[in-house]
Amino acid sequence: MRFNVPNALTWMRIVMIPLFVGVYYAPTSWLTLPQENLIATVIFTVAALTDLLDGYLARKLNQESAFGAFLDPVADKLMVAAALIVLVDLNRLNAVIAVIIIGREITISALREWMAHLGAAKSVAVSLLGKIKTLSQMVAIPMLLYHDPLGAFRPHQWGTGLILLAAALTLWSMFYYLKMAMPTVIKHG
Repeated sequence: MRFNVPNALTWMRIVMIPLFVGVYYAPTSWLTLPQENLIATVIFTVAALTDLLDGYLARKLNQESAFGAFLDPVADKLMVAAALIVLVDLNRLNAVIAVIIIGREITISALREWMAHLGAAKSVAVSLLGKIKTLSQMVAIPMLLYHDPLGAFRPHQWGTGLILLAAALTLWSMFYYLKMAMPTVIKHG
């Protein structure tokens, strides 16, 4: 593994995970719930933005690496899973939605690893549908973390709608990837 800026940003995103989770489990005398919501939202949002930045910089600076290609989606999945678990614990998200999203991530990651082993990774490469799913998650989660009304704007309501959209896209994209992999699965199964 060579050290470069994109990989450093990915590692920074991984380090941010326990920070934003820890905000909610710090002693109650340290922060009020609205302060916890704001701090966790900011940390998660910064982490999500580093995801955009590390991929851009890897391409722009010609610093793409096999390790970065491996670590980046792992960091994303850890970040989303941690946020969903926190949101379930805070009673801001139904556990079924979290299970759908986390279960899909595990399933598709395993499928991609297996397909890569068979030399057919391109059949389950990231699609536009997967990118839209990720975008809806990355917008919904900060709204659910923030939770508190901002004047007439209700982040929790918008976040709930977007996370339901993300769950639907999650299932749709999972079935899409499984369909794309099916010929190889049947051939090598």
